[in-house]
Formats: sequence, structure tokens, C-alpha cells
Amino acid sequence: MNKILLALAITLLASQSLAAEVTYRQHIRPLWEQKCAACHGANAPYYGDFKKDKDKYKAMMKGPRMDTYSDLIYYIGWPDTGAIMRRLDDGANTKDGMPGNMYQYLGSTESERKTNFALFKSWVGETAWRLNRWKARGDVPAITKEQLDQIKVKY
Repeated sequence: MNKILLALAITLLASQSLAAEVTYRQHIRPLWEQKCAACHGANAPYYGDFKKDKDKYKAMMKGPRMDTYSDLIYYIGWPDTGAIMRRLDDGANTKDGMPGNMYQYLGSTESERKTNFALFKSWVGETAWRLNRWKARGDVPAITKEQLDQIKVKY
């Protein structure tokens, strides 16, 4: 009887964890709208325009546009590989232990920032959360095919 109850409990827990899979539509989009849209929304410049006149857009408190799923994953997989990870990281993955420059905007308290960071990290994939770039630059290595294959970013 105990084995049957244990099997039922394990099955129930497994089905709950599958149901709690982090997706863009259900989890990331609402969080993004609350914490990121003001600077990275539809009125923000696309990446190429932002790069051309970075100082102008920074003065306007605008970053690169990320208001769609495809715009957002541009900064995860390719071509600006790892940008989201470098910007949102809590510092645990950096050599100096310093968080990324956008980590502070994930919440008004450290607890809220940690919770929202964990959500983004789970969406990208725990093992896929890397600060690598498409091509190595300075002390930041290039991402490998195997590392790219670990990226989840479910819609």
C-alpha cells in the first residue's frame, strides 16, 4: 500500500512540474511588460538603430526593442548571443561577482529580483544560462553548438 501511495505522489509531483514549465506567453511576457517594456517596448529602436546612436537612446532611457518573442530571443540565441543573460545575471556567473546592468530592474527588492531572475533563467534553461557571445570577445568566450542546443525559450 505504501508503494502505491508513493508512486501516486511521485506521479502527481511530476505532472505538476510539467504543468509549471515556464513559457514566454504565460510567464515571461507578463513579467517583461511589467519590468522591461517602458525602455524596450514598441517605441524603442531596433538593435541596428540603437547601435548607431547609443548615447541618444540612453539619454532617452531607451534600450533596444524587445517587444516580441522573436525580438527577445535575438538577445538570447543569435545574433546578440547571451546579451539577456549578461544583462540580467545576478552576478553568480560573472568573474567579478557583479550583477548585470539590468538586474536591478527585475524588482524593487532583492527578493523580487531573485524571483524574477529565476523565472528568466528557468525559461532560457538552467544549463543554457551562459554569458557567452556568438564570437569570442575579450574574456567572454564564443558559445558552442552544444551550449546553443540547451536553450529552451518555449513560446
